[in-house]
Amino acid sequence: MDLDLTLVRAFVATAGTLHFGRAAGELGTSQQALSKRIARLEETLGTRLFERRGGIRLSAAGERFLPAAREALAAGERAVAAVTGAGPVVRIDTWGHLYAPMRTVAEAAAGLGGVRWEPGPGRDWPAVAGALLRGDTDLGFGRVHPLPDGRDARLTRRLVRLEPVDAVVGPAHPLAGAGALRPADLRDSVLWCPAELDRLDFLRRFADEFRIARRHDGPNLGLDHLLRQLRTDPEGFTVFPADAPLPDHAGLRCVPLVEPTPLYAWSLVWRESSRHPLLGTLLRGFAEAGRARRWLEYTPGRDWLPDPDLPGLATRRDAGPAMTRGCTPRE
Repeated sequence: MDLDLTLVRAFVATAGTLHFGRAAGELGTSQQALSKRIARLEETLGTRLFERRGGIRLSAAGERFLPAAREALAAGERAVAAVTGAGPVVRIDTWGHLYAPMRTVAEAAAGLGGVRWEPGPGRDWPAVAGALLRGDTDLGFGRVHPLPDGRDARLTRRLVRLEPVDAVVGPAHPLAGAGALRPADLRDSVLWCPAELDRLDFLRRFADEFRIARRHDGPNLGLDHLLRQLRTDPEGFTVFPADAPLPDHAGLRCVPLVEPTPLYAWSLVWRESSRHPLLGTLLRGFAEAGRARRWLEYTPGRDWLPDPDLPGLATRRDAGPAMTRGCTPRE
């Protein structure tokens, strides 16, 4: 039985949207043409791939066919690349967007030559985990933590960066003039969160660990909104990766945190059963960038990591001196 990849692509697009109109739009064709392709594929396979009562959903046969269909499309792309010399595209979905994850990807990518990247914004870690398991993306990049439904257990991760975080306070905060702060010094302040706290595993664990009882969260309205609110609250603070860029908000202060220094763990994550052909090259590129930039320094006692991040450390511990740091603007 010969499979027409045009028909397979129509099936995968429809399975991803469960909507004929949206899938047709993604493929740049009409809904009628898409429906005909799906019908031809079902006729070829001798089975129904979708149930069409009250909307559409995958049939049992469609569920079984979907992973292999995605792999068939990926193999087709690799075959074309082998002839044209273009090389396969790496689809990477990132999350934690207020913390600018793509700056780390870009630093590692700079040493990878002609790798073709297709970045995609994931809503959050659960959404990216789902995309990886469906085969909708090749790599995820962000902070990984255990998910309630256990989906993360079916994925593989590689820790690539431990980034110190600073405290960001407004000009009227009583600690705005400090050269450095301990997390415990912020116990009487209000932690401002960029989204609902139940979606922010790192900030929730940070607040619990250092007994910061007063917390202000809400919908994610962007970094500018968060910093405007912070600037006018004399008791408020947030934490922010030391190397991440901040908009120019007059009077905001970025103060290094010490004793211990909290670290934000950035990881690459993928599905082992559908490894991208360039995965080994990509992992080496991130490792080389990490060594050159000292991305994986960690000293117990000097630094703090939430418990879910500790297993990824293995032997990545460096008892060397802390690096001079501090996000900008400082004042």
